[in-house]
Amino acid sequence: MPELNQEPLSYTFNHMPDVGKDKWEYGFATAVVWALETKLLSRNTFVEMINSPDFKTAADCLTGTEYGFAASAGSFAEIEAGLLESRSDVRKLFSDLIDNDDYRELFKSSTDFANLRLAIRRLVTEKAIGVDYSDDGNVAAHKFEEVLEQENYAEFPLFLQEAVELAVLKYYDNKDIRQIDYGIDKYSCEYFAEKAASIDDEFLVELFRMMSDLNDIRTLFRLKFRESEQKDHFCGCGYLDKSRMIHCLEIGYEGLAAMFSATPYHHIIEAGANYLVKNNSFLKLEQMCNSHLMTYLKSTYRIAAGPQSIVAYMLRKEMEIRTVRMILVGKKNSLEPAVLLDGLYTEE
Repeated sequence: MPELNQEPLSYTFNHMPDVGKDKWEYGFATAVVWALETKLLSRNTFVEMINSPDFKTAADCLTGTEYGFAASAGSFAEIEAGLLESRSDVRKLFSDLIDNDDYRELFKSSTDFANLRLAIRRLVTEKAIGVDYSDDGNVAAHKFEEVLEQENYAEFPLFLQEAVELAVLKYYDNKDIRQIDYGIDKYSCEYFAEKAASIDDEFLVELFRMMSDLNDIRTLFRLKFRESEQKDHFCGCGYLDKSRMIHCLEIGYEGLAAMFSATPYHHIIEAGANYLVKNNSFLKLEQMCNSHLMTYLKSTYRIAAGPQSIVAYMLRKEMEIRTVRMILVGKKNSLEPAVLLDGLYTEE
């Protein structure tokens, strides 16, 4: 993969970057997703589920929505299957509405990276295939473990060949399974940034710059928590340069927010660090990162027509599905409502 420019980038915005310009050929598709967005679950619904006294009552809150199957399911496995089907449905809708093969390939590759992560983990830990592979990617789900077991990486497209070689090499350096995640996270961020630039779409470029920044922030917190001295896991494909992130590894949590005071991420760092120190948990950091991304996606309302709205709907819908699952898993395991509320994203 070509080397990306690692020079620090200048911010041209205060809080959120631009979402690009109208593309009127997407007028009908935009109208479709705008109609569907009115059916997205409200924050009040999530809060009601969280404050429910038990799992069944929480599931009953979904009656009358597309997740109503949760209230009548005979097992949690049935709920999982229903949620996976909902995720596949929204991804299919995205492919149907997006009249651009580059867009389709780009977002399907996200599923490919997720499948690859699972396959490598299962290969090195010798765990059997489960049901959490997805057939929504560019490569059929069944191919991943087959290719890895035979080490026939040429069966993969080039970007997966490079990713698997990097992740496997990192793992066998010290047989630390976390190196697989670091390797795939770093490579995928670089891949998305490069592909977005090649498509020459302002919204995609800004979206993946933001996602790269948020990934590097998560990586920073995890490395600091482990007191790791590894400094090569940052992508630097967004607005945050690697040198800033590496320097932050050497200072205390109390000084982190000041290092990001001139960036749009100051509030994320401050809240995430305070929560981690008090609760020994990354929950607030994840919530703040998700909220920041969802707020940007919601800002696609600024345009009247374009692929931005279709991308935003798919990603917001996938977040909704993950949130429904998070809450139901939490209620099933009797987690305190306060903990679930701390993990609940917002959209400003």
